[in-house]
Amino acid sequence: MSTFQAPKGTYDLLPPRSATFLAVREAISAPLRNSGYGYVETPGFENVELFSRGVGESTDIVSKEMYTLTTKGGDQLALRPEGTASVLRAALQGNLHKAGLLPVKLWYSGSYYRYERAQKGRYRHFSQVGAEAIGSEDPALDAELIILADQAYRTLGLRNFRVLLNSLGDKECRPVYREALQGFLRGLDLDAETVRRAEINPLRVLDDKREDVQKQLVGAPMLRDYLCDACKAYHEEVRALVTAAGVAFEDDEKLVRGLDYYTRTTFEFVHDGLGSQSAVGGGGRYDGLSEMIGGPSLPSVGWALGVDRTVLALEAEGVTLDIPAATSVFGVALGEEARRVLFGKVTELRRAGVAADFAFGGKGLKGAMKDANRSGARFAAVLGERDLAEGVVQLKDMQSGEQGPVALTDLVDVLRSRLA
Repeated sequence: MSTFQAPKGTYDLLPPRSATFLAVREAISAPLRNSGYGYVETPGFENVELFSRGVGESTDIVSKEMYTLTTKGGDQLALRPEGTASVLRAALQGNLHKAGLLPVKLWYSGSYYRYERAQKGRYRHFSQVGAEAIGSEDPALDAELIILADQAYRTLGLRNFRVLLNSLGDKECRPVYREALQGFLRGLDLDAETVRRAEINPLRVLDDKREDVQKQLVGAPMLRDYLCDACKAYHEEVRALVTAAGVAFEDDEKLVRGLDYYTRTTFEFVHDGLGSQSAVGGGGRYDGLSEMIGGPSLPSVGWALGVDRTVLALEAEGVTLDIPAATSVFGVALGEEARRVLFGKVTELRRAGVAADFAFGGKGLKGAMKDANRSGARFAAVLGERDLAEGVVQLKDMQSGEQGPVALTDLVDVLRSRLA
């Protein structure tokens, strides 16, 4: 075993399990690619101020969980704790909003980092696929993203997840609610840290998971009672469009987000098979974030779905993804000349688009055939010195066990035909 281990709270993705993670990323991104979303990739670290401004200094993410560093030049950087602020920054920097086509629809996939207590389903390094629709205030966009996430999960075979939906109001009506909530919270017996949080962003107190806090929140003013007419109409339109698409959801008046930039529509995907870490993804509308980070007014909406959380949800439901073998043909050569010739044929197969591997390391027939079996290949191509003299290769069907000679010159065409 190596002297070094992966840092606490992180994980390595290794075959064969890594194939499941790739399949989940593919399944989540496929509906996005099919709906006009283009791929974007951003750096793993950004200026600290991007997150302190965008995510919010009152959030645990910024105040307690962000990995920060100072460069040799004195710049303050942070490993990205979430994707939205980085993607919006990249879109603004690239002037995508000036290209004429709004909304700018983008999807991304990558690793994110938060320093928090490591536990199953909650890591310090985690993987997400996300989507952002930038530059348009349209309830159909909010609905589209909810529907696409639901489609992705159902394509994977998940069934026991729920969609929670709420509205956080906007800059017109939320301040009135904020003042009412703060007045209520000032009358509670809260610790100093929670009192400080209540003064900066009182909605975050509603998200406090501690039982003693939740008990005191009974009777707190509800945001729905403070929504302005415009926010009510917007939310009803989102609900109607999602319902018309056949996607079931639950209204959750206590659903708030741990990030300061959300407005109006907010939603979460939860899976009841994951215990306390039940959220597998979530998102919402963030109409003021662009201005917070120095850009123009660009109303936007997006979500991020956790890849590792989704894999845990699949395991909780006992869903096994149908992942095809990485190798279709495995070459086994006996003798130096046969090895040289068969390696050339394996190279030809690869160039012809056939997934092929080779018995490396000079193993004998028994050991090489064990490798062929472990690879999951459909066919093994075995070439010995006698076969070479006769211009044939022995082709074995690893499923049926049938074996027969095939002319060396025809090997590529025969295999392409049988695998078609």
